Amino acid sequence: MRPPKELSIARSVCYRPLSLPDGAAKTMAASGVLSLLNTRAFFRPRGGAHAGAVTGAPGGAAPARPASRPRPSRRRRGALADAIARGAGRLLAERRPGGWWCAFLEGDIGLNAEYILFCRFMGLERRRRVAMAARTLLSRQLADGSWPLYGGGPGNLSTTVESYFALKLAGYRAGDERLERAREFIRAHGGVMATRVLTKIYLSYFGQFDSAGIPSVPIEMMFMPRFSAFNIYEFACWARTYTVPLMVLNSKRPVVAVSDAESVDELYLETRGSIDYSRGRDAPILSWRNFFTQVDRLLKVFERHPLEFPRRLAFKRAEYWLLEHQDLSGEWGGIFPAIINSLMALRTLGYPLDHPVLEKGIAALEGLQVVQGDGLVQQPCHSPVWDTAWAVMALAEAGCEDGRPAVAEAVDWLYGQQVRRPGDWSVKNPCVEPGGWPFQFRNDFYPDNDDSAAVLLALGQGPMDAGGARAEAVRRGLAWVRSMQNDDGGWAAFEKHVDNEIYNEIPFNDCKNMLDPSTADVTARVVEMLGARGEGLDDPAVARAVDYLRRAQEADGSWFGRWGVNYVYGTWSVLCALASVGVPAEDPAVRRGVAWLASRQDEDGGFGETCESYTTDRNRAGRGQSTPSQTAWGLMGLVAGGDAATEAARRAAAWLVEAQRSDGDWDEDAWTGTGFPGAFYLRYHLYRLYFPVLALARYRDAGGAVRRGRRA
Repeated sequence: MRPPKELSIARSVCYRPLSLPDGAAKTMAASGVLSLLNTRAFFRPRGGAHAGAVTGAPGGAAPARPASRPRPSRRRRGALADAIARGAGRLLAERRPGGWWCAFLEGDIGLNAEYILFCRFMGLERRRRVAMAARTLLSRQLADGSWPLYGGGPGNLSTTVESYFALKLAGYRAGDERLERAREFIRAHGGVMATRVLTKIYLSYFGQFDSAGIPSVPIEMMFMPRFSAFNIYEFACWARTYTVPLMVLNSKRPVVAVSDAESVDELYLETRGSIDYSRGRDAPILSWRNFFTQVDRLLKVFERHPLEFPRRLAFKRAEYWLLEHQDLSGEWGGIFPAIINSLMALRTLGYPLDHPVLEKGIAALEGLQVVQGDGLVQQPCHSPVWDTAWAVMALAEAGCEDGRPAVAEAVDWLYGQQVRRPGDWSVKNPCVEPGGWPFQFRNDFYPDNDDSAAVLLALGQGPMDAGGARAEAVRRGLAWVRSMQNDDGGWAAFEKHVDNEIYNEIPFNDCKNMLDPSTADVTARVVEMLGARGEGLDDPAVARAVDYLRRAQEADGSWFGRWGVNYVYGTWSVLCALASVGVPAEDPAVRRGVAWLASRQDEDGGFGETCESYTTDRNRAGRGQSTPSQTAWGLMGLVAGGDAATEAARRAAAWLVEAQRSDGDWDEDAWTGTGFPGAFYLRYHLYRLYFPVLALARYRDAGGAVRRGRRA
């Protein structure tokens, strides 16, 4: 089915190729950008400058290397060189046959539960997969009967309720000792009524929660024009791809019958018939929360008496939107929640299981599953572009000769992943030529700034034909990223100007994740990339971004990490960015950031931080058992801040060298990636490898050394 003209993203934008006038070209040539694009060395020489270690004066002039960074002797560099070589060799062994990297990306184990619910809702016969997903669920249950949001974390009520119900649908019964322990945990923590809205929505699809208690998401919202205050393009892309199918489902209110043995009535603290579903009584009268609560009550009256013809048109418009936004891979938004909700919405609209759209989507969803023994894990998405970009940077900076062909092949692959079609980003940023990169294999509607900046950093590691397609791809990528800068000087993850805080007060969004504002870590990646390509503080976009980063610095000197755990991640990112564009190491913001890092170093020399640092307790910031990835971030932050010759940097490098396994790898069980702070976390299984290799290489190039067999 072909969507109508007014719904086609491709027809709603007026992008055009961007060309540089002669004056701009001369300016770029003078700043060294063109020569960087055309003649950048395939590998940096050891001891040479790099984006994470250069410091400079305002205006981009780099000062001489401080006298406190002597070049170590070849003998003293032996342990460090060996560690880098072993790590690079191990990283090369992880490469996929196509020349790219893509490691297991582990998310909330509750995704297994949601897959089981999805199969029952869709009427899919997946007995073997469901049984495997259930076995893995049981293997992740904590001693108190709960399931956590992330490995090593405490039990989470909503995840536990979804897991309990999923296990019942998979054939387990209430008398099972494991379910009994889960039931006790759930009831002790408030029962079903205390869970998040999404959990209640899932339960309502099976008649296990009254839809009267579900906040309204009227399908008529599809009629709201883009210039209005309330339309779907005011939501972050991940919220949009979730909300559009949710409007279909909540307006249709499908209910799949389950048996009495599968119900979860025992998880309520009161009888379901006596529950008061009114919400928001504790909200101040003059507040957006109270406003949206009152609007929700009005919407519920309207939903009982809808206007039939407009409602049918709204469903048709949502249907077209879903069909248009399915990627060639079969996914929606490249992420699990959008995929399952879109498939359930289309099923509710009458699409049969053998329809090509559903078949392709289901295959994509199950293609995210990883078999582990007699169980399976549902991944939230794939991360090939992100993993490949960082692997290229690590191998190139490591400088190992064996890595040259692999880096060249990976660079070729990265060029081929550039998105050349308009996406949702173009709604608020029209008349711009596409040129970004996504996180996944295919996510053409949602390339992102973080991946695009990382790829442009990585592409600088390979040779480029000045007059060929590669230089043109870089030009497009740079122009696209620059165009995505927000008015506050920062960069968001996916789109521009999706930062109106009132939308986080919408009742169905109790996770407060509807927005995509500028963040310090994404802004830092873009700034570091621009610095690596020859820009400095005299560039207006860089100057505005640096001002944003200065404003974003916390009172204690750290920076918040939105997409990685957490303040160690954010502080490393910003310190590398400031160094890259010539902010001197003596700058007060740099000194405060470096001092904060040093104050959070563990006694063993490493760095660590848990997902609990996203709570309101600031004492958790930068605190946790040392991990390879976070120690690498801490070390790179110290190097970028001009402290490569300090004892803190030496101890961090020594920790990485001593913690390395004989096969060149590192062990890391910690979850150091972030999806949504407080709600969803990630474990990137290659963070433990490419970040330590990159950190040790940068430390070596800055003149650092470690002694064999010593741990500070």
